[in-house]
Amino acid sequence: MGARRVLVTGTGPLGCVPAELALRSRTGACDPELQRAAELFNPQLVQILSQLNGQYGSNVFIGANTARMHQDFVSDPQAYGFVTSKRACCGQGPFNGLGLCTLASNLCPNRNLYAFWDPFHPSERANRIIVSRFMTGSTEYMTPMNLSTILAMDETT
Repeated sequence: MGARRVLVTGTGPLGCVPAELALRSRTGACDPELQRAAELFNPQLVQILSQLNGQYGSNVFIGANTARMHQDFVSDPQAYGFVTSKRACCGQGPFNGLGLCTLASNLCPNRNLYAFWDPFHPSERANRIIVSRFMTGSTEYMTPMNLSTILAMDETT
């Protein structure tokens, strides 16, 4: 229908979000079953996008490996300046992983130190890391190329 580029994101680390930790983990370990689902889905998504690009003869579909982007700071939050990737900044219950962010929720003192804002969503600071991978990340993060490369290519056409 005339779209020049479509960014398609994979799924993040489903088994590592505070909501799933609250339901499935006593220790804060990611749920292996949900992690496996993401590990199965994301490569298949890249394969489908590659097939579609081959069908159209152009790199219309760009894949973002958001599981890998998240996993960087989930597995080593301190390397990215976070105090934790297990506990949400705003929530209730174990790991602040239950309920919505409401007036009744626990609220962290500094949201910039948390990888997750609420039981499911990355914090603003974590989202900035993710967007930087969209823009300049290697093919480990973006397939077949990052958005900076696309913008430079599109500028010449």
